[in-house]
Amino acid sequence: MEMGTISAAYIASAILFILSLAGLSNQETSRKGNWYGIIGMVIAIVATILNKSVDAYGWLIIAMVIGGGIGARLAARVEMTQMPEMVAILHSFVGMAAVLVGFASFFDPALDLYGAAATIHNVEVYLGILIGAVTFTGSVVAFGKLSGKMGSKPLLLPMRHQLNLGLLGLSILLGWWFLSVGHDGGTLPLIIMTLLAFAFGVHMVMAIGGADMPVVISMLNSYSGWAAAATGFMLSNDLLIVVGALVGSSGAILSYIMCRAMNRNFVSVIMGGFGTTTGGGEEEGEQGEAVAIQADEVAQLMTDASKVVIVPGYGMAVANAQHAVSDLTKQLRDKGIDVQFAIHPVAGRMPGHMNVLLAEANVPYDIVLEMDEINDDLGEVDVVVVIGANDIVNPAALENPNSPIAGMPVLEVWNAKTVIVSKRSMATGYAGVENPLFFKENTRMLFGDAKDSVDAIKSSI
Repeated sequence: MEMGTISAAYIASAILFILSLAGLSNQETSRKGNWYGIIGMVIAIVATILNKSVDAYGWLIIAMVIGGGIGARLAARVEMTQMPEMVAILHSFVGMAAVLVGFASFFDPALDLYGAAATIHNVEVYLGILIGAVTFTGSVVAFGKLSGKMGSKPLLLPMRHQLNLGLLGLSILLGWWFLSVGHDGGTLPLIIMTLLAFAFGVHMVMAIGGADMPVVISMLNSYSGWAAAATGFMLSNDLLIVVGALVGSSGAILSYIMCRAMNRNFVSVIMGGFGTTTGGGEEEGEQGEAVAIQADEVAQLMTDASKVVIVPGYGMAVANAQHAVSDLTKQLRDKGIDVQFAIHPVAGRMPGHMNVLLAEANVPYDIVLEMDEINDDLGEVDVVVVIGANDIVNPAALENPNSPIAGMPVLEVWNAKTVIVSKRSMATGYAGVENPLFFKENTRMLFGDAKDSVDAIKSSI
């Protein structure tokens, strides 16, 4: 394929990727956005394979068959509850790819650069490996936390901020050493920097608590984009640069938006400054007694109500209860009851987790409202049903300045006439914080699996 044709294909792919991002910004156009992205990626892959500089088609086919087969199998098996950790581990692949491409580019015997061109290339290699290494280990740790293989509590080493600054300073000094010696003696500083970057990625994410993990996911998404962009510079691939910049910038913007929604400082979150107890947060004293309720009583409350709000959380995803919730919603609406959904920006384990689940269950988009749209109206609601959510409805965020989630905006469900909390037990949420909501006078606890509980409510109605 001629270079002009490849360039045209790359431009078309870039446009489709931009349209994909635009489509994914709205629930009604998200399916179309996905198709734009799929078509753009197919065009990009075909154009890259047909490039004249590509000649090892045997190895290429073997790699695509193995990688594509593993990816297809894992994607077919993954549950919706496992999507956050799958996204995290996919970010790690991008990071490691950037590291490997960086070393391969540095050791490439066919590379013949001198002067400024060699310096620029070495900067690209150094930054690509640095960002890629941080992304790789950070994403692996995020995968471990999100999948439950690691605890969600932050690891707080003594003088952790000074340690991070020290690692940053060492990376800068190693970069100066690497650029000074050039290709002949640059292997040692490059390897040392890579090991330091691996360690920094582990420490950075280990120091972030469970309450801030959704921000970590979008942050690592941004890192993987910049790693891909750096790889594009190393390979002189314009499309990879454009795509990496799109992913990197959109991930950074999303992280910033989520930090604002959680009343967090962006720099503090990514440096491990939040998600930790500031002192005394666990000393809540006597909470009171939680009052249990049965499914038939919940059904009666809901049918007697004029307005019902459902707040989904990770527990709904674990129980795969979204379809049962959708059927319950239809039942209530058929009886003339106003039903709406309240979505917190960080409900679940990643941005948009609950929106995807509800869309999968065919819940109408127009009754799914964001926190800012519905919070002020919760005082006029007869019944709020919290299904598997915990931290996002915790009044301690507003009432206890020493709480690990202090200052985080939450859904103020306790303002409703009656609050029903569907949970398996009285266990704390992902942030590991006790929830005073469970003990309020207008709260009733519906214990059991979320799907079984919703099915029992449906049967009673």
